[in-house]
Amino acid sequence: MVTDREQLMQIIPHREPMLLVDWSELTEDGVISGYTIPDDPYFTRGHFPGNPIVPGVILCEIMAQGSVLLFREQLKDKLALYAGMDKVRFKKSVRPGDTVRVHSRILNCRGPFLSVDAYAEVDGEQCCSGQLSFMLVDK
Repeated sequence: MVTDREQLMQIIPHREPMLLVDWSELTEDGVISGYTIPDDPYFTRGHFPGNPIVPGVILCEIMAQGSVLLFREQLKDKLALYAGMDKVRFKKSVRPGDTVRVHSRILNCRGPFLSVDAYAEVDGEQCCSGQLSFMLVDK
């Protein structure tokens, strides 16, 4: 099952300029998602002029949004908010024009709390990884 941007907007509330996932696919092991960084995104204009690099916090958001198909059923009447980020590591710079692929799987699910293991890669090289925690709250 591949979900495109229009279908993802039925699941998550994010919209431009904060919708940071183009497609997502359920797999046996979890979810794989993709996002191509635009040529001149707002978040690289000052980070850094003449040498644009995607901020780490944006990579974490790309991983979070790329993980939503893991708990799409719960998002029908809930909103997933960050509850924490653990063991986050940045290994490679990401730049405008790069396509980021996110691989994620659920680690834990306890009541309204979900924990996801995720990593992002560009051209097969890992650029970011970490454990992301979410709290599901009423919309």
